[in-house]
Amino acid sequence: MKTSLFDLFRIGIGPSSSHTVGPMRAGLEFVTAVGTNGTIREVRRVTIDLYGSLALTGVGHGT
Repeated sequence: MKTSLFDLFRIGIGPSSSHTVGPMRAGLEFVTAVGTNGTIREVRRVTIDLYGSLALTGVGHGT
């Protein structure tokens, strides 16, 4: 089985793809989950807590 570099990594936006692709994928997973079960209309607010290096990068990476 051949594995491409593109299978391991995703190219994303911003100065650090590792700090943008992860949150984007998490957001998409959330929207997909609440969209498919019909609860998207009940969502009024989303609160997010950042941890580790993602929390420490701050303004520099747009988080």
